[in-house]
Amino acid sequence: MRSLSVLPAFAVAVALQCIGPAPAQESPSQSPNQWPTRPLTLVVPFAAGGGADLLGRILAPSLSELLGQQVTIENVGGGGGMTGALRVARAAPDGYQLVLGSAGTHAQNQSLYKNPLYNASTDFTPVALIAEQPILLITRKDLPVDTLADFIAYTRANRDKMQFASAGTGSGVHLACVLLNAAIGVNVIHVPYRGTGPAMQDLIGGRIDYQCPVVTAVLPQIQGHLVKAIATLTKNRTPILPNLATAQEQGLADFEAYIWFAIFLPKGTPVDIVGKLHHAIVATMNIPAVQQRLAEIGAAPIAPERRTPAYLAAFVEREIAKWAAPIRASGISVD
Repeated sequence: MRSLSVLPAFAVAVALQCIGPAPAQESPSQSPNQWPTRPLTLVVPFAAGGGADLLGRILAPSLSELLGQQVTIENVGGGGGMTGALRVARAAPDGYQLVLGSAGTHAQNQSLYKNPLYNASTDFTPVALIAEQPILLITRKDLPVDTLADFIAYTRANRDKMQFASAGTGSGVHLACVLLNAAIGVNVIHVPYRGTGPAMQDLIGGRIDYQCPVVTAVLPQIQGHLVKAIATLTKNRTPILPNLATAQEQGLADFEAYIWFAIFLPKGTPVDIVGKLHHAIVATMNIPAVQQRLAEIGAAPIAPERRTPAYLAAFVEREIAKWAAPIRASGISVD
């Protein structure tokens, strides 16, 4: 992998001071305060070119500089992200293999699949929640709604005649609409497509009523007034569309649906290694050049108080529970 540094020299020095030495603790292969002594592999459990892959490649160069060892991206796709995540779950707990997990790999798949390959709560060591990508509710431009309240009223009255689209059954954007439908008490026909592009074409053509895509995938169509943006489904507004109110602001209390990303190590990784990696990740996320790159792909860094390993552990439990009910109620299931 090419090592393209986005980290100015003075930022490296400051960040390295923040990481500091870890206390000594014995492990079978090495003392964790010596870690890392060889290159690390960051497993991205999806194909190259997607949102997770881009995020991993933004983080890897700075992590490499901070840790003093190359962090190499390896794309291991399949099984809705579970194939790559499973590889890390089964790896030696020595800190040299980590996975860029997501809402799909560590929350939704636990209910979506009849037999998930791992237990997301117990088979990994959480390190840090790092970024989130906003999801929007958008509609065809001639749907007679302008606000979320309008949309809810119209959908409840016309649910039997409506259809919503997604980039594929079980995808994060499909499940976001499933969660929204459950929250407003409707059951609408789902039409899966092979990607966001074909779904968007049918939405523009008026053959589909609404969908719940990631913001960056549909920004040109929104700005071109080819579709209507009704609500941001994250807790806070996105800087990309600062005038678009959130679902919570529009009265849908406590509703959130977004794509999140986090770093996990194998279960049983020594606490000193976890701590050192965590501090390196936090330092990386605080670099202005990294934050700018994240903004370019529509991702927002996580607030400092939500980055701790303890927070991530509890967060995964909540996310699994949040997605379980609507997934099961919708009848979606993957063998």
